[in-house]
Amino acid sequence: MKYMLLIYSAESCWTEEERRACMLESMSISDALRAEGKLIDSAPLHSVTVATSVRVRNGARQVTDGPFAETTEQLGGYYILDVDGLDEAIGIAERLPPAKKGTVEIRPYFPLPERPTPGDRA
Repeated sequence: MKYMLLIYSAESCWTEEERRACMLESMSISDALRAEGKLIDSAPLHSVTVATSVRVRNGARQVTDGPFAETTEQLGGYYILDVDGLDEAIGIAERLPPAKKGTVEIRPYFPLPERPTPGDRA
């Protein structure tokens, strides 16, 4: 089953030394998961200070600088896993360094409906 782990924490809670150590430990965990065939992708994200948000309202595009919402914890990275189930995803989430300072949200992929391939007739 595929899950996305969303990594949230307050950007200000990390010193540069802690951030570097977190990334190195996270990379080691990613390497191990990749070797087991359980990691599809993972990446840290730049600060919310460089985010751009896009909304379309009444057909008009609205582009603003900054995050979608002002919150204490910001989305700082993600993992995409293919594991046996939620218990395994939870076990992986609790190993991630950001779980000690923030939150790791686990969300299953939503299955997409099948659609006809080009050239098929209804």
